[in-house]
Amino acid sequence: MSNDNLPRFRIGQGFDVHAFGPGDHVMLGGVRVPHTQGVEAHSDGDVVIHALCDAMLGALALGDIGQYFPPSDLRWKDVASIDFLRHCHALITERGWQVGNCDVTVICERPKVGPHADAMRSLLSNELDIALDAVSIKATTSEQLGFTGRGEGIAAQAICLLIAR
Repeated sequence: MSNDNLPRFRIGQGFDVHAFGPGDHVMLGGVRVPHTQGVEAHSDGDVVIHALCDAMLGALALGDIGQYFPPSDLRWKDVASIDFLRHCHALITERGWQVGNCDVTVICERPKVGPHADAMRSLLSNELDIALDAVSIKATTSEQLGFTGRGEGIAAQAICLLIAR
């Protein structure tokens, strides 16, 4: 099937998780969020951006962020995840696609995401060159069940619609 016959849109989903560790903040959607802990990660451990990158890559069957930014590669040690997002955005753009909208859910008991959601939305809409109302950031708890409920870590899931340009 030629590319001319492909649908003019694609949907991808992504998921990421990190355990809490030493620190005084977590990075979420490119925003530094104060917290009593940090995350254990090779990069800055931004679960929002990692899940979003996987959703973007998945929409075009380009693999996952582990293929592009493997933890075994020291170049990516302590790198800001916004750099991952920029790279993934460039990959989809050079293939003739753009983000139509994205929806991210952060799963944790703490930190509270709501007070920082608008800052995350603004940063992501600017980076992805889309309207603010095309970026959704929300949060939920796991009702004190599982590792997130016990406060052992944080997770995020994302879905992203890509539109052919």
